[in-house]
Amino acid sequence: MSKIKVSVIVPVYNAGQYLRECMDSLVCQTLEEIEIICVNDGSADNSADLLQEYAQRDKRVRVIHKKNSGYGHTMNVGIDAAKGEYIGIVEPDDYVRQDMYGRLYELAKKLESDIVKADFTRFWGSGHVRKKEYCPLSKDRAYYGRVVCPARQPEIFRFLMNTWTGIYRREFLERQQIRHHETPGAAFQDLGFWFQTFCLAERVYFHKESLYRYRMDNQNSSVNSRKKVYAVFEEYAFIRSFLEKRPELKKKYLPVCVWKKYHDCQFTAVRIGEEYRKEFLIKFAQDFCRINAAGELSQMYFTAGDWRRLHGIMAAPEKYAAGFWLHSIGYQLGYYRQQYGTMRTVKKPYKNHKVQKE
Repeated sequence: MSKIKVSVIVPVYNAGQYLRECMDSLVCQTLEEIEIICVNDGSADNSADLLQEYAQRDKRVRVIHKKNSGYGHTMNVGIDAAKGEYIGIVEPDDYVRQDMYGRLYELAKKLESDIVKADFTRFWGSGHVRKKEYCPLSKDRAYYGRVVCPARQPEIFRFLMNTWTGIYRREFLERQQIRHHETPGAAFQDLGFWFQTFCLAERVYFHKESLYRYRMDNQNSSVNSRKKVYAVFEEYAFIRSFLEKRPELKKKYLPVCVWKKYHDCQFTAVRIGEEYRKEFLIKFAQDFCRINAAGELSQMYFTAGDWRRLHGIMAAPEKYAAGFWLHSIGYQLGYYRQQYGTMRTVKKPYKNHKVQKE
């Protein structure tokens, strides 16, 4: 094969139900100079057999089998094995447009970018009818179509957080030693990777087009266990340790980190099982009381409503838990208004084992 332009990493754990659509969208990419690194994290379903089938059919597919150790370690194994100029990430229950990596690579080379990211589409269902919604990374279109430096424009930390809508220069990741936090399970380990890349990148480009298709109806991705509930705190401890090692970054980005932590804790509180909500909110309040006591809580990035809600949680987490849906309605409305596009139903034939170009 000629020089590999993009290494696409697919972290796989018990994804057999969706994996074929994902893999079909990758082997059909218009950019031929890619490698598809599938890291099987000890799957107990038919995922391993499906991956071997694709590896036998396409020499660009590489399969790495390992014992189950969690999403972070799985991603790091894939990054360490990558040989491409750029690295992309695809979750095994999602799929991508056939020209995704061709478009992103062309932009990355032209603009000499560390990161190029595009918009994406959320979807529900399968077969002939799917519900979809277009999701811009930011509603402020002024940030699209030009190279941005996060250090000079930290407002881009407000953009939707994800790691899979773009590609990352491999030399940049290696030079900055950027990797995922290796905790058990598969909850929130992409947060630390995303935060590191935005803190350290000098050239980021946002492309105004939806290229990635993100599944919303995989029940296995919900926060339904105590271990997953508290994973958000572990991930922010990892981010905090990253900032502590780089004092120049800590001074600039700690207020951003605290603001992001608030939103991810609020988001988790909405998603978790009701039986965990009270204890989670107590932990939430304790953490932010410590942050406040250390003089690290800044209103800089908070809206007035979020600032009010945070102090309500800090003052009386049990009371907030008792009236959770009433107290949190302002947050939820604001979040969905800011982050979600208009849902629409798309009637389109999706044939088995084939992803049609959209």
